Amino acid sequence: MTHTIFAPRSILVGGGTVSRVAEVLASHGLSRPLVVTDPWMVSSGTVEKCLAPLRAAGIAAAVFADTVPDPTDTVVEAGVAAFAAGDYDCLIGFGGGSPMDTAKAIAILAATGGHIRSQKAPHAADRAAVPVICIPTTAGTGSEATRFTIVTDTASDEKMLIAGQGALPLAAIVDYELTLTVPPRTTADTGIDSFTHALEAYVSRRANPVSDMYAERAMRLIGPNLRTVYHRPDDLAAREAMMLGATLAGLAFSNASVALVHGMSRPIGAHFHVPHGLSNAMLLPAVTRYGLATALPRYAQAARCMGAAAQDDADQVAGAKLLEELTALNVELRVPTPAAYGIDPDRWTALLPIMAAQALASGSPANNPAVPDAEAIVALYREAYG
Repeated sequence: MTHTIFAPRSILVGGGTVSRVAEVLASHGLSRPLVVTDPWMVSSGTVEKCLAPLRAAGIAAAVFADTVPDPTDTVVEAGVAAFAAGDYDCLIGFGGGSPMDTAKAIAILAATGGHIRSQKAPHAADRAAVPVICIPTTAGTGSEATRFTIVTDTASDEKMLIAGQGALPLAAIVDYELTLTVPPRTTADTGIDSFTHALEAYVSRRANPVSDMYAERAMRLIGPNLRTVYHRPDDLAAREAMMLGATLAGLAFSNASVALVHGMSRPIGAHFHVPHGLSNAMLLPAVTRYGLATALPRYAQAARCMGAAAQDDADQVAGAKLLEELTALNVELRVPTPAAYGIDPDRWTALLPIMAAQALASGSPANNPAVPDAEAIVALYREAYG
């Protein structure tokens, strides 16, 4: 059996590596970047960690800082207009998943024209106007290493999965020091997001030996360190482990795809504006329980990798411990149910058929060990509501 593996051409990993951003651009023959970031990165001065070394190298980078927490088609179109107004040879996505995903979508739409919805899966979005360099500031989305981007269609409130080589960054700079000021809630949400990437890649029907290697190592890094960075945000070793784990998890799901958790999570984010990692966490125990028997050896090994089960635990025991751990993790990291989050029960119920249809349309549920129909997804939404 053959497998096609996708990864950025170069990934620079280590504390303080953002200072080498000009060097990374030069190594790829680039010198005219548009930096895509968000308003907080600008107002807090954090974006200077990217801009200052560029200026020192004689590069006057422009900044597009109008990204929003869940990238939208309208923001992407504004970004394309900003890109078209200058003479840029690359985009730098600096920030969490939203700026990185926005930069990818700008590169794709600038090449294809039209509306970004024409690029949504199952269409292969393989064209980009210029290369993208990603610099994550959270240990979570793994977008710096994936061939995916997520954009909300404001006309339908659908979070669209856009997949293809056009979304694959040319290079990434993975500097854990950028995560040291991330608040506990974001640390928790992005950390669970990265663990979900690794777990879903591992149990995916599209898993392969290379994605397994990335996923197992990611779970071994994230599992023992997620609680630590939540409670002790200045623990440098734990921060470094989480950052590397998030990137490895990104490489894992970029090559094996995510599954039912992500398929169901995107509509929650689109309709109720729940942060992506948090909506994943809301669903993870119920969806894992749903698929456990279908892929018990895989889930059991995931429990061993993350440290929830002993190496000599039987699969049934390890699988049960995985469910216990995911539930306990949500309690400790204060993950609310949709009900506790304040989502209106009547609106939740009314939107269940639409959310189920959107989840299925994304294609991700088809990668799940137990492949659901719309009725099963509705039942899982009801179970997760709380």
